[in-house]
Amino acid sequence: MTKSIDIPDCCYPKEPSLVCPSSSTPRHTLYLSNLDDQKFLRFSIKYLYVYRKAVGWEALRTSLSKVLVDYYPLAGRLRTSPEDGEKLEVDCSGEGALLAEGYVDLTVEKFLEGSRRPNRSWRKLLYKVEAQSFLAVPPLIVQMTHLSCGGMILCTAINHCLCDGIGTAQFLHAWALITSKPNANLPTNPFHGRHILKPRDPPQIAFSHPEFNRPLPRVGPDTDYITQILLSQPLVPVSLTFTTSHILHLKQHCVPSLKCTSFEVLASHVWRAWIKSLDPPSSLHIKLLFSMNMRQRLKPELPSGYYGNGFVLACAETSVEELIESNPHYCVKLVQEAKECLNDDYVRSMIDLLEARKVKPELSSSLVISPWTKLGLEDLDFGEGRPLHMGPLASEIYCLFLPVIGDLQAFTVLMSIPQGVADRFQHYCTKDLDDEEKGITEDGGRGYSQLN
Repeated sequence: MTKSIDIPDCCYPKEPSLVCPSSSTPRHTLYLSNLDDQKFLRFSIKYLYVYRKAVGWEALRTSLSKVLVDYYPLAGRLRTSPEDGEKLEVDCSGEGALLAEGYVDLTVEKFLEGSRRPNRSWRKLLYKVEAQSFLAVPPLIVQMTHLSCGGMILCTAINHCLCDGIGTAQFLHAWALITSKPNANLPTNPFHGRHILKPRDPPQIAFSHPEFNRPLPRVGPDTDYITQILLSQPLVPVSLTFTTSHILHLKQHCVPSLKCTSFEVLASHVWRAWIKSLDPPSSLHIKLLFSMNMRQRLKPELPSGYYGNGFVLACAETSVEELIESNPHYCVKLVQEAKECLNDDYVRSMIDLLEARKVKPELSSSLVISPWTKLGLEDLDFGEGRPLHMGPLASEIYCLFLPVIGDLQAFTVLMSIPQGVADRFQHYCTKDLDDEEKGITEDGGRGYSQLN
């Protein structure tokens, strides 16, 4: 197993500073939709990038100041609404994003050698804001860390209540473009308004929304079995890369009777492997939750440049016995059916449900997958070349599908697994593939970074 790299302590030559928009911006309150203001999204999406050559500090700071003119809500602050003490909104105050500059005794090559599995020491690469509440943390925090070889690590924390994955990618590409070409026009202007996703009055909840509901008919002594396993022992990150040939091999289990996407077949494969490794009771009702972009499924479609949360959680559900005993075709079909039911009516119903009740996704027997692929996150170029590594700052209990640099059709699966079942999970992920394709182990895969 590849050893994870431990990050030395960072040295900060000066205190981090607030970067404000370079020119005047609108001062108003930005309404957040019910998709933005979900309690389970009250955290920051944290990205980590590694570059062979560092960008100039002043160029990075100046371009951030310029791009915040267009993305001025990221320079504001979250607060609770005076009318509703639970509802969040953005005070577009122009206070600024937090930017830190650090130095660490580490080379690009050394980091990449152990970059497959994040650990707690990586958190040193993002300045920690000491705050009494989530609301007191700036929506955008950035740390640029100089490496001893002349490279850099860039870490960003973007508040999920303001942006989803597509929105963060849109902002980061805008910032990178202004850094490399200061006089360039943004390819897409950000669309700030969220009122297009306001709830209806009165609410019209037309669907059961299983992503939020505990399966009451099957509640029993084993309902929280998976949660108990996840809490019973330390979690360790597992990183597995599935190449194009691996994906094609998995698809062969479905054709010709069922056509499926790479995401559908890999999501179902990982779900089955996860359940097999945890070995819950066969009667337990289980779910697979995964984020689905709804921008083009809404009527009317969300405007171009919409960077707020435009996704919902699709939900596939079955019993452990049905998932394990059935063929892969069955599981893929569950994923497809979960996607097919998501339309404008479903999203509007969900928005109304969130208005009526502050519900959260039911996670007790669920695997959650968040795909970071197909967003262009791995192409972020600030003027000194594309990154050698792109990924999260930390491995979490939910599952990430990450892009693989150099292979657009490949996926790296990263998630934290109970220590006692990590080997079993890797085994079930690989055992259905041909012998020559078992390069998806931690040592065999190319991972989501590269040296050249």
